[in-house]
Order: sequence, then C-alpha cells, then structure tokens
Amino acid sequence: MQASRPSHISTMTHLTACMLLLASLALQGCVAAAVGVGTAAVAASSTEKGLSTSVSDSVIFTKLHDKFIQNDASLGTVVDVTVNDGAVLMTGKVKTPEEKVLATKLAWEIKGVREVVNEIQVTDTSTLKDVAKDLAASAQLRGKLITDGSISSLNFSIDVVNGIVYLSGVAASTDEMNAVIAHAQDLRFAQQVVNYISLASDTRD
Repeated sequence: MQASRPSHISTMTHLTACMLLLASLALQGCVAAAVGVGTAAVAASSTEKGLSTSVSDSVIFTKLHDKFIQNDASLGTVVDVTVNDGAVLMTGKVKTPEEKVLATKLAWEIKGVREVVNEIQVTDTSTLKDVAKDLAASAQLRGKLITDGSISSLNFSIDVVNGIVYLSGVAASTDEMNAVIAHAQDLRFAQQVVNYISLASDTRD
C-alpha cells in the first residue's frame, strides 16, 4: 500500500499542475480580451472627433460630385477632389477656363466648406488672351485681401480670366463682401468683376 502512495501523489500533482496551467491560460485570454477592449475604447475615444470630421468631409465630397454631374457632367470625370476638414482641393484638367471657375463656384456653394484650393489646369489655352496679366491681377488681389485686416482671405477664391475677375467664397458680412469686391475693382487689369460670394448667414446646400 505504501508503494502506491507516491504514484497517487504524483498523479494528483500532475492534475493540479494541469489545472493551474489551464487556469493560467484562461486568465491570459481574459486579460488579452480585456486589453483588446480597452485599447479599442481608447482608440474610439481619441478618434471620435476625427471620425466626425471624416463623415462631414465625405458629405462635402458627395455633394460636390453631385453638383458636378448636375451642372457639367464632364467635371465629375476629369476633376479629382480631396476634402480635409472642410478644405477642398481640386486637381485635374478641363478644356476651358469657364469650367475651372464653375468648379470653384460649386464647391463654395456647399455647407461646411471653409476653403477651396483650385489647382485644375486648363488644356485649351487658345481662349486665354493674356495669361501673364491674369496671373498678375490674381496675385495682386490675393495680396490685398491678405493685408486687409477686415477680410479673412482664406474664405475667398480668385479666378482671373481675360481680365474678368471671378470672386467666390463666403463672407461674414455684407461689409466684408463689399470690401473684397472693392479691392477687385481697383485692380489695374480688371475689366469686369463677377461676384459669386455668398454671406455666411445664407443657407448653403
């Protein structure tokens, strides 16, 4: 009988060790799961604002694409749009300068848009009479808006085509809009000023 006791004790010891090992593995699994959930919660919390902004940017992107299709279907295929925290960047190539101006105007019509950067290239330059003068006028006007303390220059886009100044954007007040227009009218090479600026109080799409 005494010879069998060590075997019995050994068996019990192995069973206990196995149970402890299984318990340890189970606990590790629980800890890993808890850590995973905790990490996910922290990630969700830290990116909550980012997710909200991302959704808003997606809405702007979708609305702009719809406006392209409704106004000029070709814009939807040749213009690439990137939206980041309400700032719209447009690249690509269009045939006429009028199409480029239209793209800028449509972007500013969307609620939530804070800035529009139009880097679209015009392929048909035969309709452009004096590119140098247009570029000079645009740069001069941008400088005037930046140095005018009563104007938030980032809220406005400037396109100058054959001496015609196209203004678009969102003004905080009528006074700010009129100040932008006045600066445009004072340009040396400005033959005409076309105003597409809307007021912040207006309801955009």
